[in-house]
Amino acid sequence: MDAVQFVDHGGRGVVSYGSYPDPTVGDGEVLVDVKAGALNHLDVWSRRGIPGIDLELPHVPGSDAAGVVTATGDDVERFAVGDRVAVTGGVSCGTCEFCRDGEPTLCVDYAVLGEHRQGVHSERAAVPADALVPVPEGVGWATAAAAPLVFGTAWRMLVTRGEISPGETVLVLGASGGVGHAAVQIAAHAGCEVLATASTEAKRETARRLGADHVIDDEATDFADAVRAATDRRGVDVVVDHVGATTWKQSLRSLAHGGRLLTCGATSGATPETNVNRIFGNQLSVIGSTMAGPGEFDDVLAHVWDGTFEVLVRDTLPMSESARGHELLETREGFGKVVVVPDSEYEAGIYE
Repeated sequence: MDAVQFVDHGGRGVVSYGSYPDPTVGDGEVLVDVKAGALNHLDVWSRRGIPGIDLELPHVPGSDAAGVVTATGDDVERFAVGDRVAVTGGVSCGTCEFCRDGEPTLCVDYAVLGEHRQGVHSERAAVPADALVPVPEGVGWATAAAAPLVFGTAWRMLVTRGEISPGETVLVLGASGGVGHAAVQIAAHAGCEVLATASTEAKRETARRLGADHVIDDEATDFADAVRAATDRRGVDVVVDHVGATTWKQSLRSLAHGGRLLTCGATSGATPETNVNRIFGNQLSVIGSTMAGPGEFDDVLAHVWDGTFEVLVRDTLPMSESARGHELLETREGFGKVVVVPDSEYEAGIYE
C-alpha cells in the first residue's frame, strides 16, 4: 500500500508518500480502508522530532482518519466488515488504576496514534477497536476524519475539565485552528459569552459566524488589554490557550479573579515565563487537558454528526501533498482543518 511517511526528522522536505508494508491486524484491532485523514499540529511536531519520544522510522504520521472496516481481529465485537468508522487517536492500556476508574486519558501508558506509534495517514490502517467510533451514513468522509481529535479535545477541556456554565465569559485563542474553532462552538453552545482571537478579518468574521460575540486582532493589539476593555476591566472566567509560550502571560492577565486557564497544547513553546504572584494572588486555576475519553467523544460527536457543530476544512489535498498541508499549519493559512486523502481516493473524488 501507499502511505505518508518520513525516514528522518526535519523540515517539510522529509515527508514523502509511497510504498509501505501492509498492516497486520492483531487481537482487538480493526483494519480500516482509509477514505480521508486530517492533519494536526502534532504531525508537525512528530516530523520535527519530539524530545523524549523515540519513533520507529520510517514513521507514518496521522492521528485523524475515517474509512470503512474491511477486517477485524479476535475479540472485536463493536465493529463488523462494512462499518463506517472514524479514528479517535488515543490508546490506553485498560488495566491501570486510571483506566479502571474511567479516565483512559490519564493512563500511565497512554499513547497517541501518529505520535507514540505508527499513524493512520495511509491507504489502510490497523487500529485498536477502542480507538474507533461509528460514523453515521450521510456524514462526509472529510468531516468524519477532521472532527474527532479537535472536537474531543475541546469538549473535554471545556466541559469536563473546565466545567463551563451558562453566562460565563470564555476567551478562545487561535480561533482559526482546529481546537480553536471547535472551542468557540462548544462554548457558545453552552451559553457562554465568547471572545476569540484571530489574525485576519476573514478569520475574525468566520469566528463570529461560529458563535464568537467579540473578536480580537491578535497581531495588532495586546489581547489581554482588549479583553479587559471588552469586560469593563473584569477579565474572563476561562481562557482556552493551546498556543503556549507566546501567549501565556497575556492569558493569565486576561483572567478575572478566580478564573481558569485551560491548556491542551503549546504550539509556540512549552516553557513560558509565568507570574506565580498573579496565580496565587488572584486565585487562578491552571488546568491541563489531553484528548478525550469514549463518553466525551460520544457526546461531542453527536453534535457534529447532527450538524450542530460545523467542521471547517481549509483545504483538501492528496496524501502525496502532505508537505503542503504541513505548510498550511505552520504558516497559519486559512481557517479550520487540513484534510489529506489517499491519492487513489482523491483522484476518484469520493472523499466528500
